[in-house]
Amino acid sequence: MSEASRQPIVLSSAAADGEHALPSAWREFIRYCRELRHGEIERLSIQDGLPVLAEVTKKKVKFNRDH
Repeated sequence: MSEASRQPIVLSSAAADGEHALPSAWREFIRYCRELRHGEIERLSIQDGLPVLAEVTKKKVKFNRDH
């Protein structure tokens, strides 16, 4: 994909028209990553520039909760 054809991802919470600028698929993916906290996403399928499926996920549990 050329640099000219890439669409920038706006990370602001709201666009000028009041709608969220970040597509809902990306917001859901980011929410999932925040909830996962520690882990790996091995196979992430992207279609039309949006995340659609994570086939394999692993969750890591830390037993030394020093924070």
